[in-house]
This record gives sequence, structure tokens and C-alpha cells, in this order.
Amino acid sequence: MPEDLIENETGLDITSRSGFSRKDNMFTSRSFAALLAKNMIPYSHRKIADSYVVIKKIFKFHAVSARITNTEKSLLNKFDFNILEYTTADKMYEELAQLQQWAMEEDTKDLSDNILSIRAKELRYITATKYAAVSNEIHKGYIVLENYFWEISKYGY
Repeated sequence: MPEDLIENETGLDITSRSGFSRKDNMFTSRSFAALLAKNMIPYSHRKIADSYVVIKKIFKFHAVSARITNTEKSLLNKFDFNILEYTTADKMYEELAQLQQWAMEEDTKDLSDNILSIRAKELRYITATKYAAVSNEIHKGYIVLENYFWEISKYGY
């Protein structure tokens, strides 16, 4: 019986893709464990997360409630990223995986850092307004981003 299982190996490498992946899509898993294990977390992402978490832990809220500028919004639109208030959890997982990949390449590293900084600014605005702007149950990308920051920060949990 065990020999049959060994001979009928599927070739699916569970460390590089989930069971729901297609051949052309290497990352479809929707968990933080998969997101953190798939790619190395860049130092710049950890710095942004540390900044967010420290302020949240010390003050218990974010006093800064500035919205993103039109220039920042146009940068997000250029790469087909919606504003955080209208981002679904699945889309946020995809964006975080994309930003991790961009951070590992020299030519797109600054772009990745800039976009994640914009996302942190949006998250600070949403938490400062007590999530009042987010009223739809479908758009929960901000929760994924906040949990990502807590997971990768050395000051989290």
C-alpha cells in the first residue's frame, strides 16, 4: 500500500504552491504562513511594519488621519491597485506577494517601498477614523494589511 502511494507521486511541491494553484499561477494560497514562507520579507517592509506597530502599541490609535494625495492615488492606479478602502482580502494577498517580489529586484525595490508606504498611510487613516469609511463586508483588505504588519514586525503580538 505505501509503495503505491510513492509510485503515484503527483509532483506537487507543497512548499512552493498551494493545492489550488494552476501551473501558471505559483501563489494562490490565502494564509499568512504561505505569504511569509513563500518569499523573504524585505527589511524595508519590516521597517514600515515596525513603525506602524510601535505607534499602535504605544498610543493605541493613530492620531494621523491624512488621506493619500492624488499623486499617490495615481501611482496605485498605474499598477491596477485600488485604494485600500475598496480592496478585497484576496486582492490584498496578491498585492503583498507582488510587493515582496518587487522588493527583491533592484529596479523595482523603491517602487515596492513607496507603494507599501502609501498602503501604511491609508491604513493609518482607516484606523484613525475607526473604520467608518469602510462599510462593505466584502472589502476587508485593510484587515489583511494590518495583520501582515503585526506578523512581520518584531514588536508585534
